Amino acid sequence: MKTMTKGAAALPLNTIVAGDCIEAMNALPAESVDLIFADPPYNLQLRGDLHRPDNSKVDAVDDEWDQFASFKAYDDFTRAWLKAARRLLKPDGAIWVIGSYHNIFRVGAALQDQGFWILNDVVWRKSNPMPNFRGKRFTNAHETMIWAGKSENSKYTFNYEALKALNEGIQMRSDWVLPICTGHERLKDEAGDKAHPTQKPESLLHRILVGSTNPGDVILDPFFGTGTTGAVAKMLGRDFIGIEREESYRKVAEKRISMVRKFDNEALQTTTSKRAEPRVPFGQLVERGMLRPGENLYSMNGRHKAKVRADGTLIGSDVKGSIHQVGAAYEKAPSCNGWTYWCYKKDGKNVPIDILRQQIRAEMAN
Repeated sequence: MKTMTKGAAALPLNTIVAGDCIEAMNALPAESVDLIFADPPYNLQLRGDLHRPDNSKVDAVDDEWDQFASFKAYDDFTRAWLKAARRLLKPDGAIWVIGSYHNIFRVGAALQDQGFWILNDVVWRKSNPMPNFRGKRFTNAHETMIWAGKSENSKYTFNYEALKALNEGIQMRSDWVLPICTGHERLKDEAGDKAHPTQKPESLLHRILVGSTNPGDVILDPFFGTGTTGAVAKMLGRDFIGIEREESYRKVAEKRISMVRKFDNEALQTTTSKRAEPRVPFGQLVERGMLRPGENLYSMNGRHKAKVRADGTLIGSDVKGSIHQVGAAYEKAPSCNGWTYWCYKKDGKNVPIDILRQQIRAEMAN
């Protein structure tokens, strides 16, 4: 699928572009992408084979794409792809880059040098890491992700309430405990071996995309591999562009994504901040006859009552004003959320007035 953007250039949505990531990114229209997730080569600098205690060989990353002649060569590559990536981001776009201790500090410096504005570093703590078989260092139980806006002034997407909901109502922290790919999620090639040595778990991309994108956003992954970003983006109703030079990875990714089904539109909706919801004045409840002038409202604690007036204010025994002002006066508090403080009587039961506000908001959303 392709679409047209400003500048009349074709944007290859929901496809995997074959070739070098820098050349492919430079061929795409500027400021056309909402988010970039990048899992670049880590430049692991391995020295010889690694074996388990039973002398079986560990399937480590020894592919040609992770080989660099020097730190300078790696830094030059990093600066080049980051420059291409920044050109593609919309003014309010953002980027996530994941790495290990081998490369993430060099990538972080390059990000700042390019003009990106770092928002967080997030530690992915692996609940089931591979042991350190040589016993000469700590077990590498985490990877680091850098989340950065295109610039200091970018109005990046951050779905705070959605992430809080994912975390059972608790503010999401910057250390995420998630498992590495194992079992059914680990993709295999035709020979039954791992299709990719560093396949990322879908849970990681799910959290990133729910937290920092919206349905319909365009997600670019310049190091697409076996397509975790594309698979999760498709499920969540986002568009993706993958770039991958290795044909074997592209084949696995294409097959994988073809089998993915998008969630239905209702399931894609995420929790939003109360401040982001449409404003409904209390007077609108009176105008629409949902509450009548002269009707009494009662505090949820049962200690106070006030009468509704035609202009949407309340009057009590010795105070008058908005639902918030009267509630604050009764409680002798500096402020009060009148929507959660007041209720009305229906069939002898107390009903919070916020129920009526939510009814109007639901109508506004349709």
